[in-house]
Parts: sequence; structure tokens; C-alpha cells
Amino acid sequence: MAKVLVATEKPFAAAAVAGIKEAIEGAGNELVLLEKYTEKAQLLEAVTDVDAIIIRSDKITAEVLDAAKNLKIVVRAGAGYDNVDLAAATAHNVVVENTPGQNANAVAELVLGMLVFGVRNFYNGKAGSELMGKKIGILAFGNVGRNVARIAKGFGMEVAAYDAFCPADVIEAAGVKAAKNQEELFETCDIVSLHIPATPETKQSINYDLVGKMKKGGILVNTARKEVIDEAGLIKLMAEREDLKYITDIMPDANDEFAKFEGRYFSTPKKMGAQTAEANTNAGIAAANQINAYFADGCTKFQVNK
Repeated sequence: MAKVLVATEKPFAAAAVAGIKEAIEGAGNELVLLEKYTEKAQLLEAVTDVDAIIIRSDKITAEVLDAAKNLKIVVRAGAGYDNVDLAAATAHNVVVENTPGQNANAVAELVLGMLVFGVRNFYNGKAGSELMGKKIGILAFGNVGRNVARIAKGFGMEVAAYDAFCPADVIEAAGVKAAKNQEELFETCDIVSLHIPATPETKQSINYDLVGKMKKGGILVNTARKEVIDEAGLIKLMAEREDLKYITDIMPDANDEFAKFEGRYFSTPKKMGAQTAEANTNAGIAAANQINAYFADGCTKFQVNK
């Protein structure tokens, strides 16, 4: 019997916890909860004898891995996993997995919701514009990007995409125009929606020169990661081009320099792309099922460290 810890500073919804409990205990494993913890010491104490951990945005560092002597697998309930030290996990022979696709529709719906808000001038009472007939470019055609494409078509939008790791014929088969590169995507689209992970190659890649290629009235949407934006470059560009808008669900810094672009910038108060009851439950139960599969037959289908 494996001992599975759910360690969530920001807890899952009650329905998600119930589903996780049913899945873990139904497979003959033990579930323990550490919710709303306020100090790292609490996490370090909780991991000492567990075989598996389910987390959300909680940080699994080398220190945590050192303390977790029996740990074999960590599953991040969500797509991103930059809150886990992958190199340290590999050094400790710990499998790290994510739950791709479980939050995809929630993030995609937020993208289109924020876009409606943006093109209607953030509901300030002044006449805005419509999404129908606009061309949206999707940077990275993974689970979220495909859902954005599906919903955007329902608005009557033209959809293009670029993904360095997804063949053009696969993109075209989904009824989406494949751009040759990301420069073409920015040059030809009215709106660009970012769905790239934060990697050494992508960090600060959305910069002054790239965004500067957008058409007059262009809108940049970021529900990916803060790190992919060269913020200094984007701030400089927006100061020079009063036609551009930036919409994001990335929590702003205490000193949010984008706030000076009133009427052209919007940020949610916290990262909330996956903040729906459905996504919360789906990701949590998927994490539980992946842990069960690992202990049942060694399945590591969603492993992100090697």
C-alpha cells in the first residue's frame, strides 16, 4: 500500500478532494492531506514518510526531496510544472508527472472571455469592436491551443497557429492555418494568444521586436507564463504604440508598470486560467489515477523528467 500526500497551500475544491480520496483509497492506497499550510516546515514534516505527492502550485524543491526519503512520484495537477525542481527529482530517482489537457478548456474559455472584454473596451461604455472576422494567432498548438481554436471558430474568427513541435499538416488538419514561424504569426494576426511553456528557449522570447510586428490595433493575450514576456520591451513598445492592448491572467507585480496603460491593459488579480470547479476536479482525479497506475504497473506515460 502506497501512502499518498495531497499537499496544497491553496486547496482543491471539496468535490475534487472527495474524488481523489475515492480514487486513491479505491486502489488500496492511503491518502493524507496537508491543506492551507503556511510554512515550508509543515511540508517538510509531511513528506517524510510518503510514497507519492499530489500538488497544485506548491514548490517541490531539492530540500523537500531530501526530506522525502520514501518518495517515488510527484504529480502536478495541471499542465505547468516549473514549480518542481526536475533535475533534483531525477537525482533522487523521483518521477515527476503533470496532467496535460485537464485544464485546457477552462484556460481556453478564459482567453475568449478576456478577448470579448478587451475588444469591448473593458466595458467602459464606449463603442468597441467584434471578434467575428478577426484573425487570431495561437502560439503553441497543444491542448489549450486546440481548444482556443475550437472556440474561436465559434465566434466566426479566422484561426492560425504556429508550434515548433507540431507539424504544419497536423495544424492544417484541424482546420487551422499553419504559420511558417512565429514572426509570420505576429505579422498577419489581429490577436496573438500565447500558450508556450517557460523554458530556456522561450523565456523573454515575446519581446519588443516580435510584438512590434503586430498590425495596428493588435491584442496580445498571455495565459501562459510571466517569464515568456520581455516585460521591459513590451512596456517600451506600448508606450510608443498607443494602439496595442495586452491582456493577461498573470498576477501583476506590486509595482505594476503596465497599469499606466489604462484602457489598453488588463490583468486578473491572480492566475486563474484553470480556476474552474470542473478543471479543479478533473486535474485532481487525473493526478490520483496516474499515481495509482504508477504503483499498479509502473506506468509513467505523463513523466516530464527523464
